Amino acid sequence: MQLTDRIAATIEPGLAALGYEIVRVQLGGGRRSPTLQIMCDRLDGQPLTLDDCAGISRLASAVLDVEDPIAGEYTLEVSSPGLDRPLTRPKDYERFAGCEARLELSLPVDGQKRFKGVLRGLDDDAVLLDTGDGARRLALADIEKARLVPAIAPAAAPGAPAAGQRARPNA
Repeated sequence: MQLTDRIAATIEPGLAALGYEIVRVQLGGGRRSPTLQIMCDRLDGQPLTLDDCAGISRLASAVLDVEDPIAGEYTLEVSSPGLDRPLTRPKDYERFAGCEARLELSLPVDGQKRFKGVLRGLDDDAVLLDTGDGARRLALADIEKARLVPAIAPAAAPGAPAAGQRARPNA
């Protein structure tokens, strides 16, 4: 079992009791001063707040201080998945069906390792993705990285009302 998997298994029961679930645990930044990143969602589907992140950080710090899975000093970073959230669990592909995503495979399919398209969910152990070249079935086990592509509202035409404002009739 990888270190990040052990860390996730160690803190997950406490987080679940507080109403959170882990999206991803990642360790990076080098050996001298590594950064442990814990990315979470709320179980009730509400957006993660700064107070939520502080509570998760306190719980994770307390548990990890006792278990001590990382030798030496490290920086703990707690965050929400954000707009370009990573897709790390099979349920993410169902939850975000209809959204645009980028996927990177560990093995090429038809000579291609990177795909971008609209998620259509799961079929057995394959992710369904509509690309510009048609529908694809990509083995879930072969997906190395996947994340949503943030939807960006198109820029307003000159003279058009700003987002959230109503157009005013000419007087």
